[in-house]
Amino acid sequence: MIFDTYWFLFGVVLFLPLYWLAGTPKIRLWLLLCFCFLFHMHFAGAAGVVPIVVLASLTYFAGRSANRLFCAAAIVACTLALCHYKYSLFFADEAFAFLTPEAKDTFHSLVRSTLPLTPPLAISFFTFEFVHYLLEIRKQKPPINKPADFAAFTFFFPTLVAGPVKRYDQFIPALKQGLTAVSSTQVMLGLLQVATGYGKKLVLADNLTPYIESRDLIFSTISLEERWLLLVVLNLRIYFDFSGYSDIAIGLARMMGIEVPANFNWPYLATSIREFWRRWHISLSTWIRDYIYIPIAGGKHTKLRKVFAAFLAMSLCGLWHGAAWHFVAWGIYHGVGLCICALYRKVPVVGMLGIVFDKFPISAWLLTMFFVFVSRLLFFYPLGDAVEKFCLLFTTRIT
Repeated sequence: MIFDTYWFLFGVVLFLPLYWLAGTPKIRLWLLLCFCFLFHMHFAGAAGVVPIVVLASLTYFAGRSANRLFCAAAIVACTLALCHYKYSLFFADEAFAFLTPEAKDTFHSLVRSTLPLTPPLAISFFTFEFVHYLLEIRKQKPPINKPADFAAFTFFFPTLVAGPVKRYDQFIPALKQGLTAVSSTQVMLGLLQVATGYGKKLVLADNLTPYIESRDLIFSTISLEERWLLLVVLNLRIYFDFSGYSDIAIGLARMMGIEVPANFNWPYLATSIREFWRRWHISLSTWIRDYIYIPIAGGKHTKLRKVFAAFLAMSLCGLWHGAAWHFVAWGIYHGVGLCICALYRKVPVVGMLGIVFDKFPISAWLLTMFFVFVSRLLFFYPLGDAVEKFCLLFTTRIT
């Protein structure tokens, strides 16, 4: 976690008072840009900064041109860059799986030589933000005209690493407001949210990790009750970890007078899969909905097309989280859940469940949490291990 490093904490303690004391919006903006650049250079290095600068420049000029073909070309370039840096090894290994081990190693080494040791910092997040921006420009929305404003949208350090995924038409007005004035109320509320985020991450999530790691090693030998407890703890940890990170990011932005939309809204209180995705990682789920699902399934298309759109959208959502088949399986699993959630009330007999859920909401909540909690096995473990652990939730041993 970048936000708990000494470098970051020391830098923020120096930066924020300078930002608050700056006399004009222009000085505040340049202070912000300087710290954002130092932040990215420190944690990403030159190899990580160059791709984002190149793609940001391409996106900016494509947006300024408002040319549909130029914007489309920039979208393709951003998408290909994401695929190259994050997925080329995965795709190459799968494509050449039929070859001999020696040939596979040769192709693997060839592809690996074109990549840095690690993907550029936050490439998944800034690619989605660039694609969103260019798609909105293609809809004839006004572009960001000032290079400094676009640089702030691109490099904004609180949200750069783990979101929330920003929408430029929300962020730019919020940025202008924050550069103009920061109220003491915003600073105090932001500080409280930052403290809450650190509490979730460092006090709760990090202290659950040793228990998870120790129980995971002996999963097959512990009792059924402990296995289910471990599953619950695993889900709590990922929520505290990720929502804590989001709280820190949103709180830091608020301390600068910049309001960033919430990313979590009590997701473990959801009583359906659709409601869960309206509450969990909201910035990503709405991006997937607006730019993948709706373009494919929107309008008066057939139910089959809507089902296909849900599968594709959630499969890509899974792959976005990591280059492995178990992430794809996790996405498909949730795609199936969303389709069932949307259609089951229209199925004879099965639709009667809707009456039960309406009368006893606790039953809908329990089924939703079971669905969500079990899905974490696919998210965290290779397919074989995930299936084995799922079976062990219901039996003392696997025969």
